[in-house]
Amino acid sequence: MSSTNVRATRSPIRTAALVVGAVFLLVGVLGFIPGITTDYDTLTFAGHHSEAALLGIFQVSILHNIVHLLFGVAGILLSRAASTAFLYLVVGGAVYLVLWIYGLVIDHDSGANFVPVNTADNWLHFVLGAGMIGLGFLLRGRRDRPTTADVNPAGGPAV
Repeated sequence: MSSTNVRATRSPIRTAALVVGAVFLLVGVLGFIPGITTDYDTLTFAGHHSEAALLGIFQVSILHNIVHLLFGVAGILLSRAASTAFLYLVVGGAVYLVLWIYGLVIDHDSGANFVPVNTADNWLHFVLGAGMIGLGFLLRGRRDRPTTADVNPAGGPAV
């Protein structure tokens, strides 16, 4: 009697969504760590008055950090299937492109800058949006494949 012992590897699109989600989760956590986030004592819940900056470059607030945490958790959860990983990358990328445009058109010193964003954030949002959409479409359709260690050299399943 033979048993099939074929293990599927994580597809590239699922891996990409998992990695992107993990990075967002890490960024969300780092946004709450004094020292990694400069001017931490000025961190506000929301609005352009927060002078806190992740790595001294990217303006953050409590809301901004929470959005990163939630976006990270979503990426990790949605990486469980190729179809949802694709949606996470493409729809999430589109959200970041909208946020990039929003950051370009608002006055950074106005109440409309509630996230808050600065010029560095804007261009990072563009790169993230374009990169996520690109990954989604580039990796779409690549299937899970059995690992070579779990396949008999004659082509059948390992026994």
